Amino acid sequence: MVDLHPLASIVGYGVYIPKYRIKSADIARVWGEEPSRIEKGLGIKEKAVGGIDEDAATIAVESARNALKRAEIQPTQIGAVYVGSESHPYAVKPTATVVAEAIGATPNLTAADTEFACKAGTANIQICMGLVGSGMVDYGLAIGADTAQGRPGDMLEYSAASGGAAFIIGKASEPHAIATIDATFSYTTDTPDFWRRQHADYPSHGGRFTGAPAYMKHVISATQGLLQKTGMKFEDFNYIVFHQPNAKFPLEVAKKLGVPAEKLKTGLLTPIIGNTYSGASMLGLSAVLDEAKPGDKVLVTSFGSGAGSDSFAITVQDGIKKKRGLAPITKDYIELKKYIEYATYLKFRGKLKV
Repeated sequence: MVDLHPLASIVGYGVYIPKYRIKSADIARVWGEEPSRIEKGLGIKEKAVGGIDEDAATIAVESARNALKRAEIQPTQIGAVYVGSESHPYAVKPTATVVAEAIGATPNLTAADTEFACKAGTANIQICMGLVGSGMVDYGLAIGADTAQGRPGDMLEYSAASGGAAFIIGKASEPHAIATIDATFSYTTDTPDFWRRQHADYPSHGGRFTGAPAYMKHVISATQGLLQKTGMKFEDFNYIVFHQPNAKFPLEVAKKLGVPAEKLKTGLLTPIIGNTYSGASMLGLSAVLDEAKPGDKVLVTSFGSGAGSDSFAITVQDGIKKKRGLAPITKDYIELKKYIEYATYLKFRGKLKV
């Protein structure tokens, strides 16, 4: 293994998942599909649904507030705010400024929105790593939050969910770090497997094309690139998180790479909350940090259609013992749920057009 010098640290993390849920079986019955076939094919039992007063901005704000609680820093110490989403409330008006204002950050910061399908959040982590590492800022706030869209009756409707996570990135030498980011590697190509044109309400996708040439190729290439760069092996990691558009794809990647499915279990949330898009990989990492011990190593590989993957090697530090209990853990939000019927789901997500 290459002698790694940490690039940055995670000083705080926080999540938010709306309490509303709709079962895959209820969606299937509306469209005349066999519920068991849908659930078996995607591996998704139910998904989280943003309420009528929830959007990517409110999800980002709540997750950021939880991250600040764990970081134990003042919001005025945040020098950068980046919010990744493909469901920003405004086409022209940043979500990042809303978040910065809501958490009480100083105006003396840099802020922007990013969009890269489901990997905009992990791209923000890399951006904050660069800003912190260069000395431009002391702390950067990287967020992935979505209220994902799916056309009624489309297969995406069974998976497109709501939720998000925020990570506060600090210097590698941070004395009370929750974890260090030891290495990162990205793999990106122009693979148009998923898209949404301007003014379109719902995205389109290439069906089976989204599998092998898009998701599989990029997740595997980024992960193998990280291992080659660091000299590490899968056996070196206690936990592994692959982006989870459904329950099937990450397990298929694990099988192809020879990774025991048990290593994915803690961070695989899609079966019970759906695919939260920009928040998915980050929520998987948050679920792992909720359980991991100091010294544990975590591999995270995101994926965003269009297409690209970011892979990270992370080592959990002693700070996790004190900071974990300072904010709600991922499981708290997962277990706080209220089921809604399909008509209410349509109303909440603005799918009724008049």
